[in-house]
Amino acid sequence: MNAEIDISGVTLHTERLILRPWRLTDLEDFYAYASVDGVGQMAGWKPHASREESRMILDRFIGEKKTFALEYQGKVIGSLGIEKYNTGRFSEFADQKGREIGYVLSKKYWGQGLMPEAVKECSCTVRKQATENKR
Repeated sequence: MNAEIDISGVTLHTERLILRPWRLTDLEDFYAYASVDGVGQMAGWKPHASREESRMILDRFIGEKKTFALEYQGKVIGSLGIEKYNTGRFSEFADQKGREIGYVLSKKYWGQGLMPEAVKECSCTVRKQATENKR
């Protein structure tokens, strides 16, 4: 079953990154990486054609409260979403609470180990919170 999620008050820190909720002031950074060919296609979306398109998606990120902005050296360079999984396809997890992680990173930062760092921090934090909630 898909666990409920709300990251609105959550900020995580790694050695190099800050994972935090999105802000409207992140629009330029978001558009800068989301408009580049090759960045979003692996995640299933086309490059953003305009700032307006990025703004609509940014508004959704803020409203849905499930997607972190990845901040590196004061700039947002990617996102990490804690997404619902297809419960029909993965029925063996029906008695467990969970989510999938989806992410995207600016091409400029590929190959530097930043995304594994972010995913590890996010998954460790979620696992810790789930364990504490069972007590």
